[in-house]
Amino acid sequence: MRRIASRENPHYKALKRLCESGRERRRSGCVLLDGMHLIEAYRQHCGKPGEVLVGESGATRPEIARYLAGAAAATNITVLADPLFAGLAMVDAPSGIMAVVRLPQPARMLDHDADAVLLDGLQDPGNVGSILRSAAAAGFRQVLLSADCAQVWSPKVLRAAMGAHFQIDLHESADLADFLAAYRGQAVATSLAASRSLYEAELRAAVAWVFGSEGSGVRPSLLAATRQHLRIPMPGGSESLNVAAAAAICLFETVRRRTGTPGNATIHEHHHASGATAAKD
Repeated sequence: MRRIASRENPHYKALKRLCESGRERRRSGCVLLDGMHLIEAYRQHCGKPGEVLVGESGATRPEIARYLAGAAAATNITVLADPLFAGLAMVDAPSGIMAVVRLPQPARMLDHDADAVLLDGLQDPGNVGSILRSAAAAGFRQVLLSADCAQVWSPKVLRAAMGAHFQIDLHESADLADFLAAYRGQAVATSLAASRSLYEAELRAAVAWVFGSEGSGVRPSLLAATRQHLRIPMPGGSESLNVAAAAAICLFETVRRRTGTPGNATIHEHHHASGATAAKD
């Protein structure tokens, strides 16, 4: 177990770069997870982290102390002075524990026969993370992000997704138009100008949902590549919905349409099927 008390420590400086720089995350192939929930989600789906970081006061918390007692034999543990730990944290109330882990690689290649979620130019990290969380909960197993989306492994996206990163295959800087050109299911986009309601659509076959940026929506060239445009009815008269809210509605309407009996939904995957689970804060 090592201890770091100086901001000039080379290892601390490397951790700081990993926290703040997407380029450093790509170069190193590692990412920093903040909090027990993300660490446990990683352990469940990917294995033990390479290094665990704890603040001096965090190490005394019962939950963290129990985790460290079980992890010590197989994991490098670094204790940081509380001000240094706070310097890595992205929240006002630090969790007390972080972990350095290898970036997971997609378990499967792009599947043009399976359900998919395509994100076109979404730049708000909270929206990206929320959509990943909804996709995982609804049983979608592949998400493609255009090159101008928010960095999917950034701390804010990780925090909003609540562990969804480790349940789905993430394809960054994807060519969405190329994917849609080869897609053998139905490609669907939401549009305020669409005449057909989401609740009138046929969604039982494999579907690729396309969601556009917060300001301008799906770009016209990509909208032209989709075969179906749908609107979400808003009888209350609101002008539009937040994209994360719209995505959740569409994804779970897909699940509902495929439910033959209560609690029994089929998600279209080329390799395996997965049921839906309830959302949890």
